[in-house]
Amino acid sequence: MNEQEFAELSAGYALHALSPGDLAAFEAARAEHPEWEHLVDADAETAATLADGVADAAPPLTLRSTLLSRIAAPPAPPVPELDPAEAASAEPGTVRGDPDPGVATDPAPTTTTMQAISRRNWTRGLLTLAASMVILVVLGFGAVTINQYVNRPPAVSALAEIEAAPDSQSATAELTDGGTATAHWSESVGKAVLVSNGLPQIASDESFELWFVRDGTPVSAGTFDSTADGDTTALLDGAMEPGDVIAVTVEPQGGSPTGEPSSEPIVAIPTA
Repeated sequence: MNEQEFAELSAGYALHALSPGDLAAFEAARAEHPEWEHLVDADAETAATLADGVADAAPPLTLRSTLLSRIAAPPAPPVPELDPAEAASAEPGTVRGDPDPGVATDPAPTTTTMQAISRRNWTRGLLTLAASMVILVVLGFGAVTINQYVNRPPAVSALAEIEAAPDSQSATAELTDGGTATAHWSESVGKAVLVSNGLPQIASDESFELWFVRDGTPVSAGTFDSTADGDTTALLDGAMEPGDVIAVTVEPQGGSPTGEPSSEPIVAIPTA
């Protein structure tokens, strides 16, 4: 028995579909070729996956009566032979449906052979279907993961860029009302991100505003809102410059109308 024949029997073995003769041949080859055991393991795993994905169902109540009625049905009528006129013009020794006596043909397969071929084709197809189902599940999960990665918020993507940069830096400061805020920046990337935990609750008509304080002059870097628990990751608008101080104030909804802070910062983080 070669490896291909063993693989075919392995599929039937995983589904408990081998005849006694095939099972004996399979077990003998399995003992003789331990290097083929990975085929058995793979087929068993695929069969288990297929079984887990199929719900239990009772057979139809009419199944037994339907089978018995088909067994009791009369056989199909035989194919009629040639009439005398056709027989006279036909080659001697031939009847309708007979092969050309001058052409060599293989003997017709036995019922056992046909059953074995049908069984092996069925088990291979069943395992292929199960494997395809597993692949679709994996591809589906991969598609969701890729979609989540591609559609990350800009602040999360910028933070990943900064952390991957060789000149990535960070600094943490405490908020005036508790909690912490960590600034992440990279001069080579040219971006800065603020990760806050425990920001204070503000009114619905207010916003948090980010600032680059550059040589004592505040430069607005956009507004953001926090989650209910006060956590957020915010990307500062504009390019950061060396020595900037990153600050956060509470301003009217949409940001300071004057372009300058209207309140004291709740946090200020030096980057130099």
